[in-house]
Amino acid sequence: MSGKLIAELQQTKPFATLEEEALLNIERTREYVHQRFSELFKQFQLTPTQYNMLRILRGAGPDGIACTQAAERMVTGDPDVTRLLDRLEARRLIERERTREDRRVVLARITPQGLALLKSIDKPLAALHKKHLGPLGRPRLAQLIEILESIRQA
Repeated sequence: MSGKLIAELQQTKPFATLEEEALLNIERTREYVHQRFSELFKQFQLTPTQYNMLRILRGAGPDGIACTQAAERMVTGDPDVTRLLDRLEARRLIERERTREDRRVVLARITPQGLALLKSIDKPLAALHKKHLGPLGRPRLAQLIEILESIRQA
């Protein structure tokens, strides 16, 4: 056991369990990574959540996707997806319209401006991924992915 987290947190007592130490390490790492990515997105006047939505809409293609489906695909949930979409629409990064078949269903699609913004983010984001996770190497990354997925399935 390395005990590095105890030093980072300036904690004087050991963790109650190994599970507690593991979960706190996951949370500490999530916060560290989140801060680095937030700094990158801030340069483009986006939040990580807004970026996530733009990626979903880019993946949906020109036909768009129902807003409720887009919300279900988000990596981190947002309790106010409507306001999130309002902000992206105000910047002309997305557009929304009601379907003819069912006026309750609202489709969202990314605009050319939104696509251009994502394209400008793609390379610096890939570099950030490489900087923070590349040193692990492919076998350890695959192992990390497997471990994280098994935690979510438990």
